[in-house]
Amino acid sequence: MRSSLCHPSICEYRDHAIVDVEATLFPVSSKGIMCRQFGEAFELCWDDAIIRTDPMDDWESGLASFRDKCSDWFRPRILVDVSKIDLTATVLGFKISMPIMIAPTAMQKMAHPEGELATARAASAAGTIMTLSSWATSSVEEVASTGPDIRFFQLYVFKDRNVAAQLVRRAERAGFKAIALTVDTPILGRREADIKNRFALPSHLVLKNFEGLDLRKLDKTSDSNVASYVAGPFDQSFNWKDIQWLQTITSLPILLKGVLTAEDTRIAVQAGVAGIIVSNHGARQLDYVPATIMALEEVVKAAQGRIPVFLDGGIRRGTDVFKALALGAAGVFIGRPVLFSLAADGEAGVRKVLQMLRDEFELTMALSGCRSLKEITRDHVVTEWDRPRFAPKL
Repeated sequence: MRSSLCHPSICEYRDHAIVDVEATLFPVSSKGIMCRQFGEAFELCWDDAIIRTDPMDDWESGLASFRDKCSDWFRPRILVDVSKIDLTATVLGFKISMPIMIAPTAMQKMAHPEGELATARAASAAGTIMTLSSWATSSVEEVASTGPDIRFFQLYVFKDRNVAAQLVRRAERAGFKAIALTVDTPILGRREADIKNRFALPSHLVLKNFEGLDLRKLDKTSDSNVASYVAGPFDQSFNWKDIQWLQTITSLPILLKGVLTAEDTRIAVQAGVAGIIVSNHGARQLDYVPATIMALEEVVKAAQGRIPVFLDGGIRRGTDVFKALALGAAGVFIGRPVLFSLAADGEAGVRKVLQMLRDEFELTMALSGCRSLKEITRDHVVTEWDRPRFAPKL
């Protein structure tokens, strides 16, 4: 049971399909199911090609790399009093309930009629941070209306800098607390699945943050229709010097999303950004970049503790969260699990995924002998590069 994403009545299709999905995959309470099952539900409804890139490699390859790098190589400590576990984290000075946050994902009303509003409410209920995509189908003002919670705004910089400046000002007025600047997209990657499917935003949906902005003078591309609408105006000349421009138009802290190397990390620190998100854009921009978990330690070491380093990509279990923190991440962002769960069960689905990841992470902490985030250290995991160091001495 699948639908091409260019289907003109995608939300109506979803509403009919979801009954079968829930009956098939969620016959019992959510307490016993895994995050992965929301992905299975998503695949029953939608064409999974929407999250692939050229040359149509398995989109889970990054997830496999995440598993392989640390799989079965925990080093738990024993006989620790773990009767009380503290999962709270501080991100850019804001205290949240756990180091698991929501990454920006576009056009969420294609997954569920309530889209980003449902996600925002679920994040609020979980006491964590939601990052709103520039390409959202709900505006910054609409998301802000769900309550005064901690939210970040994801930003692209366009050839017409006034567009970016207007978006930043609106995010500030709406009470958003930080800007997550995407820096791995000077141009849009070749989305062959979008072209094949003639991927277009259904006529009843719009990219709400661009309503009222004059986009007529901006270029268009010949890729997918959605890409033509927004990606053409990307400023391909945007560079490190322009970070200073962004800092002059906002007092909000700026996170660079899309850093994968030590070289860029050192420049980012010098540029005075507030933090880094290690990200490969869901493996949808450039093939053969490393899985984010493989790039994480390089970035953490280069940052030298001067700015926090976060990670997105490949997080599917609480054990994944633990691995990322052990390798130096200050927190993680989840993207696809949010879309999967949103499509399967709306706000309730997103709540379930966040709670499942929280429960699994707490369990992993307890079984590893960690009572707080600061007790999760590099010694708790062994990577493929560590194996000689931990080999038994005969």
